[in-house]
Amino acid sequence: MPSFKAAYLIHGDDHGRIGERRARLRELAESQSGTEGLELLEGDDAAPDAVAATLAAMTLAQGRRFVIVEGAERFRDKELDALHTAVTHLAPDTTVAFFAREDSRNRAPDRLHAAVRAAGGDIDAENGVKAWQLPKWTIARAAALGFELTPEGARALVAQVGDRQQRLLRELEKLALGIDPVDGEATIDIDAVHALTASSAQRRAWIVADALVAGDRAAAVRAYLQLREQGERLTGLLYWISQRVRQAHDVAVALEAGDAPAQIKRRLRMPSRAADRLIADARRAGSERLREAIGEIADLELASRGGGPGGAAEDTEALLALGRMTV
Repeated sequence: MPSFKAAYLIHGDDHGRIGERRARLRELAESQSGTEGLELLEGDDAAPDAVAATLAAMTLAQGRRFVIVEGAERFRDKELDALHTAVTHLAPDTTVAFFAREDSRNRAPDRLHAAVRAAGGDIDAENGVKAWQLPKWTIARAAALGFELTPEGARALVAQVGDRQQRLLRELEKLALGIDPVDGEATIDIDAVHALTASSAQRRAWIVADALVAGDRAAAVRAYLQLREQGERLTGLLYWISQRVRQAHDVAVALEAGDAPAQIKRRLRMPSRAADRLIADARRAGSERLREAIGEIADLELASRGGGPGGAAEDTEALLALGRMTV
């Protein structure tokens, strides 16, 4: 069971991270004391005098009492006489947490900092990183997750994902899952970033391609139709499908030339399980069938651009081609 201090102040300009901290504290409070032991103060109820009155009031709740206060960035030092006294004289088994989403004009006042410190509490700053600092920040976070992210990879990740730190951290955690410690490789470069942070459409197109390589007609057709239903264009899908099938063909050629699967896997720069599956499927398919599939995809792309024979709708052409490629 976690232990709690009497008071907390979580402040800064990284509002997303502050929201996560608030949600986490609420979850912990409800798990320990139930909803009856948690009080959420917002709006007028979160004015300094109102918060002081709440902290001074008696409660019938059993166990630790949690009071979460929103909007502490709007407090002013001159308004904090009663609140300072209430925070520094909290009843036993009471925890109050102040959340301040700061900006250039509104900041948690110094006197609130002093009150939390006087109560023996913790003060945590959650501040965003400047845009020009993000590549360096992502490299440091990657190191904390146990892998090396090259400078080029860091810049590519920021360009592809955006400048929200929490989104970047989630993508870094995904990249960490792509590291296979057995191989002794713990470096992610720009190519791996592009492969592992692909868009949802790319990933779904790869599902079609992987089904083609595995010879699973039903899975290929199902994934293709789902992509079309969500509005993806055939020409865009064919690009990603072609890339994946060509990759599988290269794997099959390398296997037939005697390359070790572990050596091929390191070159693939993709999550470990996905690489193992691609290698196994490529071995079963063989380079000849995959070469023919590449030709089918090229013909389908030509047909989708109006240059192919026959008058069938492009989805009909695609489904017929999927059938031929998974024979």
